[in-house]
Amino acid sequence: MNIATKDEKIEIVVVGAHLSGMPLNHELTTRGGVFARKAKTENSYRFFALAGGPPKRPGLLRIASGEGHAIETEVWALPPAGFGDFVASIPAPLGIGTILLADGTRPKGFLVEPEGLAGAQDISEFGGWRAYVTALVADVTP
Repeated sequence: MNIATKDEKIEIVVVGAHLSGMPLNHELTTRGGVFARKAKTENSYRFFALAGGPPKRPGLLRIASGEGHAIETEVWALPPAGFGDFVASIPAPLGIGTILLADGTRPKGFLVEPEGLAGAQDISEFGGWRAYVTALVADVTP
C-alpha cells in the first residue's frame, strides 16, 4: 500500500467545475492544491452534462476499453489532509475512483454513479468540459 507522507501530494483528476478558472477550482486551491499537468483519459469513457446546478457539472463514466472517448482533464496535487477533506465534501452522484490516463498513469479522480445520469446529456463528442462550455456560450451569443 502506497500512503503519502505529510509532505507528499496526492494527485486527483478533475474534468469540469474544478478545472483552472472554473467556478469550483477554489475548492482545490484553498486546500493546498497545485496544478500538476493536463492529460487525456484513455478512450474508455463517456462524458455527460449532469442535470441540476448551479454550477453545471459533468460526469465521467468508465466503459469498455476502446469503446469510449478520450476526455481532456487536469491533474492537481493535494496534500493528504487536503485530499481527504476534499474527497469528503464530494456530493453524490459524483465520487472518486481510479482514472485511466492515456499517459499510463492511474491517479484518483471524479467519476459519476450511473444513477446520476438521469436527465444528463451525453457530451462525449466535445472531448472535454471547456469545449462543451464554449459551445454553450456560442449557442446563446448572437
